[in-house]
Amino acid sequence: MNYDLFASESVAAGHPDKICDQISDAVVDAVLTRDSMGRVGVECLAAHEHLTMAGEVTTRAEVDFSAIARGVIADLGYTHPEYHFTDRSPISVQIHQQSPDISCGVDSGGAGDQGMMFGYACNETPQLMPMPITLSHALVRGMDTARNEKTIDCLRPDGKSEVVVLYENGRPVAVERVILAVPHKPSTSRSELREALFEQVVKRVMAEYQFDVSMDNLVVNGTGVWNIGGPSSDSGLTGRKIIVDTYGGMGRHGGGCFSGKDPTKVDRSAAYAARFIAKNIVAHGLADRCEVSVVYVIGHRYPVARAIDTFGTAKADKEQIEAFAWDLLDLSVKGIIDGLSLTKPIYRSTAAYGHFGRPEFPWERVVGETSDG
Repeated sequence: MNYDLFASESVAAGHPDKICDQISDAVVDAVLTRDSMGRVGVECLAAHEHLTMAGEVTTRAEVDFSAIARGVIADLGYTHPEYHFTDRSPISVQIHQQSPDISCGVDSGGAGDQGMMFGYACNETPQLMPMPITLSHALVRGMDTARNEKTIDCLRPDGKSEVVVLYENGRPVAVERVILAVPHKPSTSRSELREALFEQVVKRVMAEYQFDVSMDNLVVNGTGVWNIGGPSSDSGLTGRKIIVDTYGGMGRHGGGCFSGKDPTKVDRSAAYAARFIAKNIVAHGLADRCEVSVVYVIGHRYPVARAIDTFGTAKADKEQIEAFAWDLLDLSVKGIIDGLSLTKPIYRSTAAYGHFGRPEFPWERVVGETSDG
C-alpha cells in the first residue's frame, strides 16, 4: 500500500443501484428457497415511476417476480408518491429460461461463465478488510439505522458516504475527510442535518475505530440541497456498484458483479472462495495483506489458473502459504458451492453494505476458530 491518502465510498440500502441489487438477489433467494438447483441471472433497471426486470431463471418453483420486487421496494421505504418511485410503480418483467448452450455445461458441474475473480484481505481492521471501505459501510449503515429508527427523523431513503484515510508506512493512521450525502425533508436545514449526522453517525463510527474527526472535516450534501432521492433522481441498475460491494478499490476486481446470480456463476461464487482463502491466510498470520486470483472457463469444473500475492508482507515461505491456501477449499464449482454452503437463500442481505467483512456469511469463516471466536 503505497498511497498516502486512500478513499473509498459506499451507498445506502436505498440507493437506486442497491434497490436493483437487492431485488435481483431477492429473486435468487426466492428460487433457492424452493429449488436449490435453480438457475438465476436477473438484472433490474429502476427509473422514474418504473422498474424493469430482465434475465434468465430456470426452476421448478413458481415465483412471482413483481411481488418480490414490490416487497423489497416497500422495505426500503419507497412508499410515498412524492418519491416518484414506489412499491406501486409499474413493473415490466422480461425473464426467460437459461440458454441451453450454457446449461449443458453447467449441468455437468462446469462454471456458468468465464473470467477472473479476486479475493483480498488485510489486517487493517478486525474484519480483515481495508479501513476506508469498512468506515464507509459503517457510515451508510448508521444513516440507514438513524432513518429507520427515527433518531434523525428528517432522513429519506438513499444516501452515500466517502472516507479519505491517511496512511503512514502502509498503515491507516487518521481520517482526513468524511463526505455524506442523504436526502431529507425540506423543512430541515443543511446545518441542522450536518450537526445531527455528525453527532448520531460520524462520531459513533469514528470512535468505534479509534479515530477522532472534527465537524470541520465533514461534508454533507455537497450541492447544498437534496430532498428527493431514489430512481426518480438517478436511475439504478443491478451490478453497478462492484467496487462498493468488494474492497473499495483496494485490491483488484475481475469486473463481474455478484447480485442476481446463482452460485454456479463463478463471478459470484469464485470471488467468495478467493476472499475465503485470502482472509484465512491473513487470519492465520501468514501475511499482513493478501490477494488471491482464480480464472475459470465456461463449462469447465476447475480453475485454469490460480495465484497468490502477499505484496511483500509474507510471514512464511511461498510454498507453505500455497500449501495452506489450496488445501482450504476444493476450487471446483461444486466444491465451492458445497464447501461454502452457497445454495442457502442468503443473498439479499449481501446486496447492501458490502459482501465481505461480515461474519454472518460463510466465506468469512476462519478455519480453526470456534463459533464464539
